Amino acid sequence: LAPHAPPAPHSRAFGTSAGCSSTFNVQDGSDFQDRVVNNPKPIVVDFHAQWCGPCKILGPRLEKMVAKQEGKVLMAKVDIDDHTDLAIEYEVSAVPTVLAMKNGDVVDKFVGIKDEDQLEAFLKKLIGA
Repeated sequence: LAPHAPPAPHSRAFGTSAGCSSTFNVQDGSDFQDRVVNNPKPIVVDFHAQWCGPCKILGPRLEKMVAKQEGKVLMAKVDIDDHTDLAIEYEVSAVPTVLAMKNGDVVDKFVGIKDEDQLEAFLKKLIGA
């Protein structure tokens, strides 16, 4: 059991805590709509699953790379077993699938594991750096 309850949706302020403030877990479809689709910032959406080995490698690597961007890009984590509807809507057929979204539109995506150089290039392209 977790030592503390997860924060209620929408209660966390962005940019206050160092480290993982740029990453959040999607709670449901309306949360995804609010925090991803309607967000003015570029967002990386990590579709993953608890049972997925490659996801366990990619997730932390991607989080670290997103954190290095200092808030220029955010990362939403979507567990496909909890959010099958979102996985279907975004045509996720394998995990990990990572989408790059800007202004609610998917502008880029990849499936599988990438190394840090590839992730950096993916993020730079999304940010427009």
